[in-house]
Amino acid sequence: MKELMTKELEEVLPKLYATENIKLEEKILQVRYRSINSNWEWYLVEYDKDKKLAFGYIKGFENEWGYFSLKELEEINDECLSIIRDKTFQKIEFIELDNDYYKVKV
Repeated sequence: MKELMTKELEEVLPKLYATENIKLEEKILQVRYRSINSNWEWYLVEYDKDKKLAFGYIKGFENEWGYFSLKELEEINDECLSIIRDKTFQKIEFIELDNDYYKVKV
């Protein structure tokens, strides 16, 4: 199974709610996960290592901000490897992400 989270990442990621006063376009996308079987992507901004719960931006059927569970993503991988952590991803501000969010929402 591919490792979705490392101890090193857990120690440096912002805790849940740590960036709530930062504008959406300025939030830092820290980690990217992607499905190798679909076009779904999860961008982690904040993380609770005890609950394995993340807040971030999700690109799927609809693109939206919200919470997602790394535990659930790991369970999907237990069935079949389909979600990986993009180890080449470099942190970026949300506004830099190539998406249509601002064309519609702002």
